[in-house]
Amino acid sequence: MRPLRPARPPLAAVALLLVLVAVVLTGWLHTSGRWPFTPDAGPPPSLASSPPGLGQPVIVVGTGTALALLNTLVVKGKSPGNDYQRSAFGEAWLDADANGCDTRNDILRRDMSNSAFTAGSGCLLASGTLAEPYTGSDVSFQRGKDSSEAVQIDHVVALGNAWKTGAAALTPVQRQSLANDPLNLLAVDGQANQDKSDGDAATWLPPSKKFRCHYVARQISVKAAYQLWVTPAEKAAMQRVLGLCPQQKSLPSGYLP
Repeated sequence: MRPLRPARPPLAAVALLLVLVAVVLTGWLHTSGRWPFTPDAGPPPSLASSPPGLGQPVIVVGTGTALALLNTLVVKGKSPGNDYQRSAFGEAWLDADANGCDTRNDILRRDMSNSAFTAGSGCLLASGTLAEPYTGSDVSFQRGKDSSEAVQIDHVVALGNAWKTGAAALTPVQRQSLANDPLNLLAVDGQANQDKSDGDAATWLPPSKKFRCHYVARQISVKAAYQLWVTPAEKAAMQRVLGLCPQQKSLPSGYLP
């Protein structure tokens, strides 16, 4: 005679037991302060006014985490922005740092490898390879009427977004500095740049997930350096990203030594 197998508990009873265990565990985590998890952002970075002038941020941001810096930003809705014009940020690609090369070519040189210059120029890049941050792929750059657009220079905080979140109140020189600050500029895949348009972190993030922490930290750093605000949805999106990398550092303005 085969031995009798012990009766299995009904599935409903097992499910109920699991729910009870989950409720008890959640309650214990909550009362003990272990849930919901709030990462330690650390102390807020120092903020100091910068000397006015082209090639200067509005605020010099000290060392700290991007999450702590985010908590210093004003949170409110976007202004209408119906009067936004690109010309409000000055001529495109000024030589804001007075190094003899325009900003676009400064960023191409900074972000490219295997670079070659056009004959007789130390500024104009003829070709190069971009380790593209938004898609995570390599993009070949070749200067030309129909090929240059494969690599574009993205404003990490789009100028249209900046206008609606405080830049309208900046002086013309401060807006020129914002538009040309290397902190706010990345060489990126042309199609990714078009897809982003003037989106913020609540509406667009880089397809490459491994770059999102740096990307959001860069946006926060730009907004702090130029006294821009974030919307509630934008801040929530930034917090979600930085929740996976709470020690991600903020970045200084590209104008600073």
